[in-house]
Amino acid sequence: MQGLFVTGTDTEIGKTCVSGGLVHALQARGWRVAPLKPLAAGQRQDADGRWFNEDVRHLHAAQALGLSEAEVGPFQWREACAPHIAAAHEGRPVERAAVLAAARALAARADLLVVEGVGGFRVPLLPDWDTADLAVDLGLPVLLVVGLRLGCLNHAALTAEAVRARGLRLAGWVANAVDPAFAHADLNLSSLQALLRAPCWGRVPRLADPTPRAVAPHLTLDHAPAWPSTRRPSHV
Repeated sequence: MQGLFVTGTDTEIGKTCVSGGLVHALQARGWRVAPLKPLAAGQRQDADGRWFNEDVRHLHAAQALGLSEAEVGPFQWREACAPHIAAAHEGRPVERAAVLAAARALAARADLLVVEGVGGFRVPLLPDWDTADLAVDLGLPVLLVVGLRLGCLNHAALTAEAVRARGLRLAGWVANAVDPAFAHADLNLSSLQALLRAPCWGRVPRLADPTPRAVAPHLTLDHAPAWPSTRRPSHV
């Protein structure tokens, strides 16, 4: 399995927008990329009366493999809360083996898998399994989305520490401007670079419509892992 595990310093921090931008940017390099939001809580109905998760739909719109929304987001629950709580309320518990099987099935159809986690890095899924364990099970390098707002230095440093404590590689981080009134953003970026000891993959500004195509130009793939593959990008 090759690709990235995208986590964040908190929930509502821009993981989905950054993940979609990554999918778009990697596809532009010639890779066959499958986005995966394995667990998603929070659905609403569209104009046709179909229930959908907004994050899953966003990621689905970024891919070019002809995947279904169910393949991009295999396990979804209606209530917008922690997945294990939503799962308990609906009587459809999280199943570790099924989540990993879905990831392996999708990875088999692509060169790279971009997996978006849930909330922050350590969201409980089962009594003995959380999103950090999921990242370990997948064995993918981690990309950290840092929401630029007050408190981000502490949250980012703690998350990076937790990632490394699990034996995972922190491949880099992306700064996302979640608070347009955030003071001293440039100074905080310098502090983040020193604290995280990993390359910055980009700085995403506030965008009126953060589509994958709009986010991609604000990301760099210069520090991406040298993924081995028999299906190399066409330009290499």
